[in-house]
Amino acid sequence: MTTKTVSELLTQDVTLQQVSVKGWVRTFRANRFIALNDGSTINNIQCVVDFENFDEALLKRITTGAALHINGELVESQGKGQKVEIVVSTIEVLGDSDAETYPIQPKKHSFEFLRENAHLRTRTNTFSAVMRIKSTLSFAVHKYFTENGFYNMHTPMITGSDAEGAGEMFRITTLDAKNPPLDENGDVDFKQDFFGKEANLTVSGQLEAETYAMSLGKVYTFGPTFRAENSNTSRHLAEFWMIEPEVAFMDLAGNMDLAEDFIKSVISYLLEHNQEDLKFLDERLFNEEKSKPQAERSEMRLIEKLKFVTDNNFKRVSYTEAIDILRNSKPNKKKKFKYLINEWGADLQSEHERFLVEKHFKCPVILFDYPANIKAFYMRLNDDEKTVRAMDVLFPGIGEIIGGSQREERLDILKEKMAALDIPEEELWWYLDLRKYGTAVHSGFGLGFERLVMFATGMGNIRDVIPYPRTPQNAEF
Repeated sequence: MTTKTVSELLTQDVTLQQVSVKGWVRTFRANRFIALNDGSTINNIQCVVDFENFDEALLKRITTGAALHINGELVESQGKGQKVEIVVSTIEVLGDSDAETYPIQPKKHSFEFLRENAHLRTRTNTFSAVMRIKSTLSFAVHKYFTENGFYNMHTPMITGSDAEGAGEMFRITTLDAKNPPLDENGDVDFKQDFFGKEANLTVSGQLEAETYAMSLGKVYTFGPTFRAENSNTSRHLAEFWMIEPEVAFMDLAGNMDLAEDFIKSVISYLLEHNQEDLKFLDERLFNEEKSKPQAERSEMRLIEKLKFVTDNNFKRVSYTEAIDILRNSKPNKKKKFKYLINEWGADLQSEHERFLVEKHFKCPVILFDYPANIKAFYMRLNDDEKTVRAMDVLFPGIGEIIGGSQREERLDILKEKMAALDIPEEELWWYLDLRKYGTAVHSGFGLGFERLVMFATGMGNIRDVIPYPRTPQNAEF
């Protein structure tokens, strides 16, 4: 007899057939009702045991967390809450679970407790739903780019350059930590290190992706990136995944079109394929919000927020226009913003971005043409020489979700910008080569994958949308 998944059994017609299923016990009530889950769906299948026909010693081994193999007859359910159930004929305990020590008991657990037991937290409804959604989104990303003529590129995780100019990178070395070799100036001699120079974990695959875009046309990377930022906020991880498309012959307007089409497509795919998981998380978030003060509650429920993205055209607004709107807004005039907007050139905070999306325009917003001095060196300088062709896509609840730009394709201007920021040309000689040999307009953007998963699941902490979060003072599992 073929073993079926719980998802398959719950969606098929009842024909009084013999079935076989394997999974983990969520609950065992009244020595009669086993709620079994195998991860294929948020729903459990009820397995009904006639306890008089089973050995008492076997029944005692059916505890929360135990792995079982059950054979029986699939019948229409007598109780509420499910269409079908299994009348059990045989039970095999594949793996016992000590009821005294098993951490994931059938009760409400704090997210902090579940982070400490991250290896078992996907046995809860919330985390199994989050990780199934994450898997669907990952597939949807690859599907979108493949269907739109992009090539996937694996950019290196070990790099000698700092693409963002962030300077907060993890160094990779095989030198003796206690006694490293020194040069004549008394500094660590990295020439004797594994790569013959300083090497770090990458903060972005963008620069390398640009090299491939300038020959393959349309490429994207989807891989891990690392930031050694000593930040313990609910929005920061030291290791996270980035989606970074780069496209030759595409200007800023094309980049905005791509970002909007991409994000709408991915979220639409999720809405179509993970309805039960989203419904559960929608309800979870709604109940959680009830305990917050009215001012802190979200105006939209989770599924509503996702449809807010898929069903609205994104409003395109220049940074300059946004500053005028914010400067004259009620929360700014009444000093309700934590960071007041007084002048052009200010770096926008998420409170400002959310005001534009949720209160002013009431739709997702793409801001463009930012001040050059608050953006990265590789962004295309506008003719006013004050702004660059940058863009940020802003969503409700979180603010910026995508950041991108048209890249600077002119060799002389790129060199000037690098010199102003003390970025040595010899470090990025290959990047400058792109501007020497067949340069052309090109653009791209970056999307932190975990930020997207947070938005799609309503989870409030980024540590809860990645299997094993890497944060300051924490590299468990």
